[in-house]
Amino acid sequence: MYRAIARVWSKDTSSPTGAWSPSNPAQNHCSVTSLVVQDCFGGDILSTKTANGTHFYNVIYGVNWDLTSSQFPEPIPYDDTLSTREAALSDTSTEKYMLIKMRLTNAV
Repeated sequence: MYRAIARVWSKDTSSPTGAWSPSNPAQNHCSVTSLVVQDCFGGDILSTKTANGTHFYNVIYGVNWDLTSSQFPEPIPYDDTLSTREAALSDTSTEKYMLIKMRLTNAV
């Protein structure tokens, strides 16, 4: 999943738009990625506070999965706060979510 989604991250899918760099492709993609991972594998969306704001990731069958952790230069202070799809979507947009899903579907 990581390799597939990493190929479709871009400046038009980051939140905020354009806050992205090819040298750090996971940057500002945590919310949209957590939504897509939940679509594919179920589980819950978790969040934690970082120096830059709220960071979203997943827990599936009791195992934490953070496909966007590479965006941070320092260790993430995970506090595993249960979050919701609505909270993650409020950090991105429906358009970006649908664009990532479409690109993933076309990449397979």
